[in-house]
Amino acid sequence: MIDFSLTPRQEGIIEKYRDFSDRWIVPNRLKYDRLAEFPWEIVKAAYDDGIMNGPMPKIYGGNEYSLLDGVLASEELGAGCVGIGICIDASTLALTPLYVAADEEQKKKYFGLINEAKGVAAYCLTEPNAGSDVQGISSTAILKGDKYIINGHKRFITNAEVSTFLTVFAVTDPEKGSRSLTAFIVPPDAPGVEIKPRLQKMGQKASVQNEIIFTDVEIPVGNRIGGEGHGFVIAMKTFDRTRTGVAALSLGNARAAFEKARDWTKNRRQFGKPIAANQAIGFMLADMATKIESARMLTWYAAWAYDHDKKKLNKLSAMSKLYASDIGMEVTTDAVQAMGGDGYTWEFEVEKMMRDAKLCQIYEGTNQVQRIVISKSILK
Repeated sequence: MIDFSLTPRQEGIIEKYRDFSDRWIVPNRLKYDRLAEFPWEIVKAAYDDGIMNGPMPKIYGGNEYSLLDGVLASEELGAGCVGIGICIDASTLALTPLYVAADEEQKKKYFGLINEAKGVAAYCLTEPNAGSDVQGISSTAILKGDKYIINGHKRFITNAEVSTFLTVFAVTDPEKGSRSLTAFIVPPDAPGVEIKPRLQKMGQKASVQNEIIFTDVEIPVGNRIGGEGHGFVIAMKTFDRTRTGVAALSLGNARAAFEKARDWTKNRRQFGKPIAANQAIGFMLADMATKIESARMLTWYAAWAYDHDKKKLNKLSAMSKLYASDIGMEVTTDAVQAMGGDGYTWEFEVEKMMRDAKLCQIYEGTNQVQRIVISKSILK
């Protein structure tokens, strides 16, 4: 039997995150977009309200959300502001390798550290010549005695300059390449870690991204997550969990833009009637609403599949991220168009939503790479 109803607990998650978004994110989203500053006051409030690190185990400060629970939460964050929402969700991305591969001692130490600091973590995978192509990573972590020596260059690292710790991927044997890819915890203030000034972006300006240079950075063996050579599997398991979160953020952003356009076109009168009454605009709104609902169903299904049937998770998580972020771009663009000149101004916010939507098509694997993942899955 197919059942699309949500449990009272899940309805409560939506209510909780929507309330937080309405109180903290929506009133401040334009401020942080203009300032291009990390929203520390909102992150601290998220800790106080039990919003941060939702998918992590309760014993480590999370809410132990299923993937579907997390999707419901992320949609509400995205409806508030994708840029602020990703500040929260990107920390979950960086914590996921600990969740899936760390030993209990590491989990206790690093989850305790980040909760005590009410901080965020940074996921350090992408490099100037290796992003979606994880197998192209060239950063190295060479074992010498009881320490690893890390050298390399990471780029587009979300939360880097504000991080409590960095989750870093590097190869331990350059001759083996990605077969020796390994994950590590690195303190951002360790000698040899240089975090470059934040990158300037078109959208999602509340979120900060940096380049990081690692020069002979020494870390103890105890900072390794899992075994040597387990990094590729850890990275893929991480993306299988988190790509549905990007889909949900995109979905929330699209929903907010649609609602803005719907309400504006119902009140804007031309030629003696609301412009929404014109077929050209009415059909545009109908298409926007249909796209949002279809993206939501795919995203929910991908999350449900992860929670119940791991066999389909790689393909479906890629599909949800691909489709929902493409729909997010289409819907926010149509919202600007439907609202005409007002849609293009700062005052009505949909231009910001359109700028924010674009990056969702790029991070955690571009949508072109998602199509590669999907095609490989269906052609096995």
